[in-house]
Amino acid sequence: MPKMKSKKALTKRVKRTGSGKLVRHSAYTSHLAPHKTHKQKRHLRKQSSISKSDYKRIKYLVQD
Repeated sequence: MPKMKSKKALTKRVKRTGSGKLVRHSAYTSHLAPHKTHKQKRHLRKQSSISKSDYKRIKYLVQD
């Protein structure tokens, strides 16, 4: 049986950390920034880890 291919669109958006967790960038940053507060934009700059419920779905799609 052939190997499962990883979803290339997802591998470009997600990075695996040294401990094995998946890290993603925040949404709502691409446009419409002037009406957001400085605090909002500052917090959106940070990367955030993927939640446990999403990790269960995503781990099969991102195979290194």
